[in-house]
Amino acid sequence: MKPLPDQTDLVLLRQDALRIFQAGIAAADPYQAVKHCLAPKLFDGYSQIHLIAFGKAACAMAQAAQEIIPAEKLADRGIAVTNYENVSSVDNVDVIGAAHPLPDAAGLKAAQLIAERVQNAQQNELVLVLVSGGGSALIPYPAGRISLQEKIAATDLLLASGAAINQVNCVRKHLSQLKGGGLARMAAPASLHALILSDVLGDDLSAIASGPTVADGTTYADAIEVLKANGVWDQVPSNVRQHLEQGELGRIAETPKPGDAIFNNTGHTLVGSNTISVNAMLQAAQKLGYETELYSAHLCGEAREEAEKMATHAKALTINQPIALLAGGETTVTLKGAGRGGRNQEMALAFAIAAEQQGLAGNWAFLSGGTDGRDGPTDAAGGIVDRDTIKRMTQAGVNPTGLLENNDSYTALKASGDLVNTGATGTNVADLQILLIQPAP
Repeated sequence: MKPLPDQTDLVLLRQDALRIFQAGIAAADPYQAVKHCLAPKLFDGYSQIHLIAFGKAACAMAQAAQEIIPAEKLADRGIAVTNYENVSSVDNVDVIGAAHPLPDAAGLKAAQLIAERVQNAQQNELVLVLVSGGGSALIPYPAGRISLQEKIAATDLLLASGAAINQVNCVRKHLSQLKGGGLARMAAPASLHALILSDVLGDDLSAIASGPTVADGTTYADAIEVLKANGVWDQVPSNVRQHLEQGELGRIAETPKPGDAIFNNTGHTLVGSNTISVNAMLQAAQKLGYETELYSAHLCGEAREEAEKMATHAKALTINQPIALLAGGETTVTLKGAGRGGRNQEMALAFAIAAEQQGLAGNWAFLSGGTDGRDGPTDAAGGIVDRDTIKRMTQAGVNPTGLLENNDSYTALKASGDLVNTGATGTNVADLQILLIQPAP
């Protein structure tokens, strides 16, 4: 009988996984990203600069921008809207905390302030917009007669149905005054430039924060189809259905489309992304002595199913030296139970169960975490599991499979000491996954 891998090796493996994860987060540092692409001379020719920031990285991005914008050109004080956990003071900027992932009244008030500021911008002035992940929820401005609570209800139903993020954003755009190019329409005839920290796979600018500064290629008809396809059309509030139906009939203006003249004076710069963070993880893993494999640069799908596929892939590998399988993306969870957790915690728990069932050999550790430091409605960024996770859960008196079925990954991982807690990171470029495996003895 072969001896079990040394427990000390397991501790070191977990430490390496956390180091690699932190390297991915550091690569998405929003302050440095803005510093790298702005210079005072870029503001020549504009009489005033209106600074607007929203998203989980709003404070850091705004701090960097206001340090570079010539003081005499900054119009009034800037506005930055971020989630409560990431609120921090910024010189010459009014910082507003709001709720995420479901919007609240503070976010609505902030959205109204942004709209008022942007609509007052004049020709020969620049609206500098700093966009990061979470912006969709942080600046809700419902269209028509839709109330904030009705918009929240529609979003909540979609999220719980397991709808893909692009589907959720399609609906959000058509229930909002700011999203889907709405902010750009308000800014005209002023110039607008957006610095964007992407939390969307493939960096589709129209999907990041639901694309408030770029053209929208989707329609009211598309939004209706999304709700029907995900089985929630009959459950969303009647005002939401009526608004979308009126839009489909052409009685409410569509979101601005590609080629619209309002985009003649708009521009965009991508300053950070999931791809950049995954590349940073690859470099970090190599420096730690691991052979590296990019498992997926666009990991998506149901979290537990993707975890099982990754475990199957790992089981089939011939491992002669320590290896790091790395991925980036954004999975989904279809809620069927009443437990707590998020997609990263669910993926970590599902991987531990699959690895145990499949008999994944050697010493291994798997981490799945959100770069924003918050996974779902919990205080954890995700989970890190290893070959002893299921044993620790069982010894703690919990049933891993039962908790997974109840979407209660938080309880399971807390029982085994496998939660990843980073606190709010101030950035957001979707999720990162790390699987480290040492050869079996």
